Amino acid sequence: MLNSITKHILHCCLLLVVILIFEFVSGGLRWNTDKKEEIDPWTRYGVIGAITLYLLRTVTFLSLPQVLFNFIGLTIYNAFPDKVVLKGSPLLAPFICIRIVTRGDYPQLVKTNVKRNLNKCIEAGLENFQIEVVSDKPIGLTPHRRVREVVVPPNYRTSSGALFKARALQYCLESSVNELADHDWIVHLDEETLMTENSVRGILNFILDGKHQFGQGLITYANEDVVNWITTLADSFRVADDMGKLRLQFTMFHKPFFSMKGSYVVTQVIIDI
Repeated sequence: MLNSITKHILHCCLLLVVILIFEFVSGGLRWNTDKKEEIDPWTRYGVIGAITLYLLRTVTFLSLPQVLFNFIGLTIYNAFPDKVVLKGSPLLAPFICIRIVTRGDYPQLVKTNVKRNLNKCIEAGLENFQIEVVSDKPIGLTPHRRVREVVVPPNYRTSSGALFKARALQYCLESSVNELADHDWIVHLDEETLMTENSVRGILNFILDGKHQFGQGLITYANEDVVNWITTLADSFRVADDMGKLRLQFTMFHKPFFSMKGSYVVTQVIIDI
């Protein structure tokens, strides 16, 4: 079995090979150094046509910062990390609320995932936690001391006019609904997101570290049965984005320069309110 460092080196080599192949196919690099016929765009296309073409080519540079962040993030950080080791005792961790937001259209999916996430948290050694499901429609979760169901009233309106997920999350922060203290933590998840023991340990390490009050985790796809390979492969781009651009901007600069996801967000309550 290859270790994580060897896997990452092979991953970087494969990335370099893909880039070189693309450059040769697209004509950016050529084996044949013979001088080709040069075309004067000002003569062939006219002033307006040449300016338009140059402007269109300049537009491609708009994506350059994100491309660089993606490339650097995918190469300098190990893409195949080892098993996460706890850096402290879960007993010393503050209260953690795993908040799942859903519209309530798929209650059975929510029930199944809540049960799985609950078991994973217990298996990972998490002690002081609760899973909270925030829904626009009643789910009917089985009563459990670690599970809480919150239904957002249809007539609820936020002061800012926020809708959908933001509306539901804001409702949880209302003084009449919120049960958390300022020093507690919230892990924001979507209804389809499944936790792993590594993710739970990573969250604990992040919280026990105490350096930051806001964090973003990696989400992968195709871990369960694949329903549609086309859409699953399309989602793989989001994984690369997480492992490259997002990882670099948060790990090195601690700021969301370009973007962030709406799920697997870890925040302390005091900065949520």
